[in-house]
Amino acid sequence: MGEKLVRGIRGAITVKNTADDICHATTRLLKAVVEANDIDIEDIASIFFTTTPDLNADFPATGARKLGWSHVPLLCAREIDVPHSMPSLIRVLLHVNTTKSQSEIKHQYLEEAAALRPDLMNK
Repeated sequence: MGEKLVRGIRGAITVKNTADDICHATTRLLKAVVEANDIDIEDIASIFFTTTPDLNADFPATGARKLGWSHVPLLCAREIDVPHSMPSLIRVLLHVNTTKSQSEIKHQYLEEAAALRPDLMNK
């Protein structure tokens, strides 16, 4: 087994602006990232979430906490309000210790967010 390096893993999902939907979508996205990349929770260094300005019913970090990830450092922020950008979107960046190369990482774009990175959807 090779030496572990910190790699970034991206993902995004579209969601309705309710606390339940934000929590459910966040847990779904995080589970997809973990499963696709065979991640041990202890290897997650930190997670950075962003939401589009129209999402304010809850913090995406609430979903991670409901998964029991109480020791993973989490941070939420608001995306830049770019005209004509996709609304109702949660983005995530996980910093993970892994032996995988960058090309082996499987980023996860779910629901309408798949349109953001079609180049990554066939991996």
